[in-house]
Amino acid sequence: MSDLTRADYRQSLLLRLRSASARALAYCRRRCVPKHFPIAYKLALAIMLMLTVGMVLLGLVITSNQTQLLRAQASDFGYTVAAQVAESAKEPLLAGDQLALEVLVANLASNGTIMGAAIFDEDGSVLARLGIIPPPQQSSLRDLGEPRTVEWRWEGQQALDMVSFAVPVRFQGVQAGHVIVTFSASFMNQAMHDAIRAISAALVLMLVFGVIMAVLVGRRLSRPIHELMEVSRAIGKGEYNFPVKERRNDELGALTEALGQMASGLLQKTQVEQAFSRYLSPNVAQEILSHLDQVELGGRDVRATVLFADIVGFTSMSEKMPPDEVAAMLNEYFSYIAEAARLYNGNIDKYMGDCAMLVFGVPNEDEEHVFNAVACAVMIQRLVARLNAEREKQGLDQARFRLGINTGNVLAGNMGSREHMQYTVVGDSVNLAARLYGIATPGGIVIGDSVYHDPLVQSRVLARRYRSIRLRGKSLPVDTYVVKDLAGSYRRTMDHQLEDLLAARLSKGDAA
Repeated sequence: MSDLTRADYRQSLLLRLRSASARALAYCRRRCVPKHFPIAYKLALAIMLMLTVGMVLLGLVITSNQTQLLRAQASDFGYTVAAQVAESAKEPLLAGDQLALEVLVANLASNGTIMGAAIFDEDGSVLARLGIIPPPQQSSLRDLGEPRTVEWRWEGQQALDMVSFAVPVRFQGVQAGHVIVTFSASFMNQAMHDAIRAISAALVLMLVFGVIMAVLVGRRLSRPIHELMEVSRAIGKGEYNFPVKERRNDELGALTEALGQMASGLLQKTQVEQAFSRYLSPNVAQEILSHLDQVELGGRDVRATVLFADIVGFTSMSEKMPPDEVAAMLNEYFSYIAEAARLYNGNIDKYMGDCAMLVFGVPNEDEEHVFNAVACAVMIQRLVARLNAEREKQGLDQARFRLGINTGNVLAGNMGSREHMQYTVVGDSVNLAARLYGIATPGGIVIGDSVYHDPLVQSRVLARRYRSIRLRGKSLPVDTYVVKDLAGSYRRTMDHQLEDLLAARLSKGDAA
């Protein structure tokens, strides 16, 4: 294999390893890292980590100090015992009293904590000994100027760590010998281990208590954050009236207050939009609210369909009725007309006394606006017939409507002045629609020639020729047609829609 081929192989292998490690890391993140990790647990984990680090450092410091203290106490104790032996051995050593020295050593070795003792002369020779003492090279200390500690290991039946304390025997500034007292290091180590275990147990208990407190504190600190999450969810659902459970004087309190102010503003905005949509068609209101920065006088030339619905003989009828009954009757009929308009994507342009003007195809585009206008007119007449039957049973006056429909180019936009404007449509097509309802018979629907020749109307609507009318400014007469009904399946679909609409209106009436 050439050097170039080997380099390419190594480079390819390195790239594969990097890709595999990246995939493994991504997999671990997807599997091991939860999608939602509550902030209470994050706070508790942070507090626990700080407590753990603090406790470990504190334990290390305390253990180190305690170990040094125990070692110092053990050394002081060993030197004290050795110094007492040296003082007691001074006279027998100078007098050469071998028996007294052996008795002294024997009495000393009878102590359970002392493993051995020995007395040496100035030449390092043993005068008296009992028990375990360091090897000769460590115990024969000539010219011992200062007390000394000897740590060594006794290799007996059982290997033991020993510590011996050597103290010189002085008389009038002259060293007459020295004394060695041996202790088992295991006793001192056991004492240190006991102290370390006690300290560790205390630290563990403190750490457990700290963990519990960390969880409680984390939950306590995260409670206002959970409340803020609930508030944000409520705002997202359109629920702007929510109680503030806790007043705070910190940053979270300021954030909660800001959310409350925002919710209040959104509630006011929603109320304004709801009120606005009652004065305008919902589609028109939405169009205006969506382009508030473009609200200005003027309009655009669009193709739309206009429907006029007028009550026949309303003037003479209203003269015989109290004003409140007139208003109630108009509201009832117009509410049904609004339902029919909504069902067929129409918009209530305006109410003019006993007449309603509906527009189809603006402001929202609708490819079937011509047919929808005709279907809406048929639905209105059928609704009025059902409503009249109910009013007749109740002994109330009934109204009959005549409708006119025309389609064509209109100017749609904001008309009026900068101080007071209205979204509406104007043009010859609108004027012709107004003329058409005037020639309709009570309960009839008259459509213009452009409506009749629409392809969808031709295939879905049953209509017959009515008569020709002349318009001011027009040289040729305009043909008109009378709508009889919808054809075939469209009639059956309207039957279901009619029943559903009446059932919905009935349920609303029962709820009210």
